[in-house]
Amino acid sequence: MTNEMLRLGLIGGGPGSFIGPVHRMAACLDARFVLSAGAFSRTLAKSRQQAARWGIPEDRAYDGVEALIAGERGRDDGVQAIAIATPNDSHFAIAKAALEAGFAVICDKPMTATLAEAEALAPIVVQSGRPFALTYTYTGYAMIREARARIADGAIGRVRKIMVDYPQGWLSERIEADNAQARWRTDPAKAGMGGAIGDIGVHAFQLAEYVSGLRAAELIADLPRVVTGRQLDDDCNVLLRFTGGVPGVLTASQIATGERNALRLRVYGEKGGLEWCHDAPGELILRWPEARTEIIHAGAPGLHSTAQRATRLPSGHPEGFIEAFATLYADFADMIEGSCGAQGLLPGIEDGLRSARFIDCAVRSNEARTWLSLPDIAR
Repeated sequence: MTNEMLRLGLIGGGPGSFIGPVHRMAACLDARFVLSAGAFSRTLAKSRQQAARWGIPEDRAYDGVEALIAGERGRDDGVQAIAIATPNDSHFAIAKAALEAGFAVICDKPMTATLAEAEALAPIVVQSGRPFALTYTYTGYAMIREARARIADGAIGRVRKIMVDYPQGWLSERIEADNAQARWRTDPAKAGMGGAIGDIGVHAFQLAEYVSGLRAAELIADLPRVVTGRQLDDDCNVLLRFTGGVPGVLTASQIATGERNALRLRVYGEKGGLEWCHDAPGELILRWPEARTEIIHAGAPGLHSTAQRATRLPSGHPEGFIEAFATLYADFADMIEGSCGAQGLLPGIEDGLRSARFIDCAVRSNEARTWLSLPDIAR
């Protein structure tokens, strides 16, 4: 790690954005990045408005990735990495342009709007030789990394059941007309091939594979459109079979009235089980035979090094979503600087391809009403 902060350019994050400001806070939390420039809106006036709010000079506010690349390439203090925080339909074009221009890229999930775009982006990432990462935020939580390490070390024995649930209720009514976030997420032209499955289902899927170490091999999906008039699914129910025939269940819903962001992962093995819940992200519950339950807290002594790396405060001091997001940015900084500290921990092109294939397979399974194989990719 160097003492000099890396210079970051942000695409997206203009007035009214949710995830753009999250990227900014996370990138800057550990003083690994400084936000130096951005194309915060397609409208230059709005981009400059956001730049002024964040203390960025007007001449470093742009109206698109091409303008940002052209403006920053000629500067001694130009940006070294580009973050993508825009709707799904623009991810591919922005990532392609940034990678081919020589920038490291960190992108919001899902990686692209379509499977074809994901498959086209993969060789571009490889050919560029530049670091590429995806912000699957929940992988940045210390106790998710502790769970991953314990399963890999055989603490619960051979995995034999995986259950992941992600209920939200914010789309339980048709609010698209008045809510910009809802509008693009329910629009196939902006969101891509999946609605709820592409917005939060991929989080659940990626987390199940990330923690368990297993790959989903086949699935059958039911993706209803519960709210009348919706063009994309707003509820997801998926049965999975992982490597070795291990059964799994994934549910994700944005019409679960009253729910906020209740992501929960449970993995059961021959020796015991573990549970992690987003409502209490600093805890990992271990369940053992004879009704014995153990709760482990973030920041406690003896945690795996990957969990310690993702912890900033002593045990008992809560850390949350921004900190988990910041862990991904710290890992990304390590990648750019050539450190091996984040090796294998930070989601990248492989996770993006897996998730795109998951969405595509689930959509096709829903239409065919049958089990389908989920194509694997080389590790």
